[in-house]
Amino acid sequence: MPRTRAARPLAALLAILVVGWCSLRYWDSLTPQVPFHYSPTPDEHGVGDHSQRPAGSKIPLEAHIMSKCPDAQDCLRDLVLPAMQRVHDKVDFTLSFIGTPTNNDGVACMHGPQECMGNILELCAFELYPDPKISLGFTMCITRDYEHIPERTLIQDCALEHAIDFQALNDCASRDDGAHGVDLLRKSVIRTKEAGVTKSCTVRLNEEIYCVRDNGEWEPCPGSPSVDSLVASIEDLYQSSA
Repeated sequence: MPRTRAARPLAALLAILVVGWCSLRYWDSLTPQVPFHYSPTPDEHGVGDHSQRPAGSKIPLEAHIMSKCPDAQDCLRDLVLPAMQRVHDKVDFTLSFIGTPTNNDGVACMHGPQECMGNILELCAFELYPDPKISLGFTMCITRDYEHIPERTLIQDCALEHAIDFQALNDCASRDDGAHGVDLLRKSVIRTKEAGVTKSCTVRLNEEIYCVRDNGEWEPCPGSPSVDSLVASIEDLYQSSA
């Protein structure tokens, strides 16, 4: 049974992100107060050219999601998380987000600014805690109650459950008047767009689409949506690169 949440926003974060971001120009877009530009570097936030990885190195596995999307919940719970629990030592995992970069250096999210904030919190968790056992665990925790993202009680409870410093998470999202958090999200959204991904949840393995969860169903995929099949595919790729 889902935990009962107080229906109040993540006070400290929203105070900074909403009040501080007076440039929240549209209901479904986020824009930082200070300008910034996207200039990716080779291994920033898991971004890089994995095609030239050394023999025996970890296999790229990536999930492209929207934090308030029910398909993301199903995808993470039923496929990504159980697979990661079995082969996390063989995988270079990246969590990326789906949205639309705006002309004013912001990001538009399908489910509104609260989803953008949820996306930022999850990106901050991965920035602060690169070990996916922590950051992916936190992401799955809040995704179970995705309707309540980014309410304070949900974020605090899941941060506590996964040994994440709530204040550090808040500081990451609100750094530089919110520009840092939006920068993380904008880079992630651009990465997704460049990969040609448009649906939440899309799972990519070794830079290729493995499976898609959309409208409550698994779409026909090059690989089976079962955990065993994904694990076997990862094992095969890992062994072949050794």
